[in-house]
Amino acid sequence: MRSAFSGRARRVTTCTALALSAGMLLASPAVADSAPRPPRPVVEPQRGDSAPANLDLSPLAGTADTARAAEATAVVAPRFDVDGDGKTDLIHRKWNGWTYVAPSSGTAPTVFDTSGTVLDLDLVPLGDQTGNGKPEVLSLTATGSLQLYVDATSTTGSFAWSGSGWNIYNKVFSPGDVDGDGKADLLARQYNGELYFYRWTGNATAPFAGRVKVGSGWGAYDQLVGLGDNDGDGKGDLLTRDTAGKVYFYGSTGSTAAPFKPRKELGGGWNIYNQIVAADDVNADGRADLLARDQSGALWGYNGRGNGTFETRVKLTGSWLNVDQFGGAGNIPAAGKTAFLARDKAGTLFWYGGENNGKLTAREQQGSTGGWAGANLSFVSALDGGPYADLLEIYQGHLYNRERDLGGGWQIYNLLAGPGDLSGDGKSDLLARDSAGVLWLYQGNGSGTGFASRIKVGSGWGGYNRILGAGDFSGDGRADVVVRDGSGNLYLYKGTGSKTAPFAGRVRIGTGWGTYTKLVAPGDLNGDGKADLLGVTAAGDLYRYLGTGTNAAITPRVKIGYGFQTYANLY
Repeated sequence: MRSAFSGRARRVTTCTALALSAGMLLASPAVADSAPRPPRPVVEPQRGDSAPANLDLSPLAGTADTARAAEATAVVAPRFDVDGDGKTDLIHRKWNGWTYVAPSSGTAPTVFDTSGTVLDLDLVPLGDQTGNGKPEVLSLTATGSLQLYVDATSTTGSFAWSGSGWNIYNKVFSPGDVDGDGKADLLARQYNGELYFYRWTGNATAPFAGRVKVGSGWGAYDQLVGLGDNDGDGKGDLLTRDTAGKVYFYGSTGSTAAPFKPRKELGGGWNIYNQIVAADDVNADGRADLLARDQSGALWGYNGRGNGTFETRVKLTGSWLNVDQFGGAGNIPAAGKTAFLARDKAGTLFWYGGENNGKLTAREQQGSTGGWAGANLSFVSALDGGPYADLLEIYQGHLYNRERDLGGGWQIYNLLAGPGDLSGDGKSDLLARDSAGVLWLYQGNGSGTGFASRIKVGSGWGGYNRILGAGDFSGDGRADVVVRDGSGNLYLYKGTGSKTAPFAGRVRIGTGWGTYTKLVAPGDLNGDGKADLLGVTAAGDLYRYLGTGTNAAITPRVKIGYGFQTYANLY
């Protein structure tokens, strides 16, 4: 096993308490020699670090129509061919925050290091943009920094450009060459569903021209996949999926102002997949192909027919459960929490991790038996921009994040929640409710070492016995909050991205939730980028609700465990 905090994504922990960022309302800078310290060890959850799967494309390549392949006038250029075999290699981010490349040749995957990037939230392969035979790739961070790496190999790329402000979009992707100049272009969708086109300029140090609006209404789709050329005209096409599971093909026009033809419906049932991934041309017939991962972790391949449709799927070998995000996938990426903690009645703490299939790992004890009795804990979406949630503790009025003392005065709060970024800057924030029922927002500084001055969200929040969240329930990519009142009604507060008014008006999404003695937001359990929810009945049965990305917010419940009455709290 490898520590969940090891390697490139490991948090930096100092032995002395760190000073808070300027403007913290409740606390002065912590003093290492005099600040009280919780008498418990730092929690570093362990998780089996299974090896990345080898990519075997032979079942998909073998389905090629040889006559049609021989007649193909052009081969779709691969957008991430780092081993030189003419096929796209699969770049992806694992649960531990590391990026890997699985070569199409089937050899062992390698770690791909984008220097200076804490976490490759999303990855956008572009292909050979500079004409030297090596591919380029974009890395997008949670804070909205889009970074271009040129001359990529199986282990790294050379940093060439970085642009900020891309967190105004919930999805950035490439369909391939849109305008017919032979170079891949970029598309980006705003939270309101507007889609924008960015043309490649030919200059890697200033790679994209000013944006052009393509259209609105693209928020109807929970997957936007840049296929490459599927219909044989040499220009990049799109595949989209709506929340009902129907997929649509958008052929290209060559116009930068209106780059796509009217959509063509291909059929339903595609919600069996949590991520749909561009594969470029696997079988060298001149038509872009497709990959899709199902809920069990299996990867399926679809050969393109050249008219926007696909052949019958074929199953590839290996399990891809430990992949959190595929490069070129169509989903909105998520990171920050994919686990929860459970404390039993004796005070022993246990960790459960999500497996990207809606199920949980076996529990793992954290610390000594009974060592967390009486601790005032919260388990919140990563405050430092990494892949792992943060365990916070209020002890003698001081708030601790691991060994960091974030200051005093926190005893006035009876609830803390950390759903992720609420203010729109890409950094995870914290919610705190006081005894008067007033809810406050603390903007995180992106490193987990402090917060800006608190902002009043509103009053009347004392009417809720649960306030929780870990990611996006509504499907727009913004962090949301779910609350339960004393009558058992469940409400969704959609995030707005505004620090002064972080939530839209509440929407009731369920009744009868009083049947659960415990509720917890574990983050994304099934690998589709949407937040999920867990509830425990008095009998100890554990039920799962998956996020849908719709107004209903969650699916009907499914029982996934029992015996959870042994726990006094879930976090």
